[in-house]
Amino acid sequence: MPFLQVAKLSDIPEESVREVMVGARPYAICRSGGAVYALDGVCPHSGGPLGEGQIHGGHVVCPYHLWEFDCRTGEYDLDAARRVATFDVKVEDGGVFLRVP
Repeated sequence: MPFLQVAKLSDIPEESVREVMVGARPYAICRSGGAVYALDGVCPHSGGPLGEGQIHGGHVVCPYHLWEFDCRTGEYDLDAARRVATFDVKVEDGGVFLRVP
């Protein structure tokens, strides 16, 4: 699959997360520690919008019940066996590009 531009890097401040939609599917684009990561945008706990959460120590925090997922790996902070999917992302010429299935 090709990469699709989903945002401008300047629209995602350092240590923040933004929800982007590709078709009807939400993705959480995290900018933390000088890097950009992409996660499934839906929390597996109760369907919270991860892209509307906050970044805390390299983790995206779900705004519904405060579950935290590592921006790099998608692992839930209290149980590494639980996770959200991660996706390839790249920054090029000021744009954020996502490769989705």
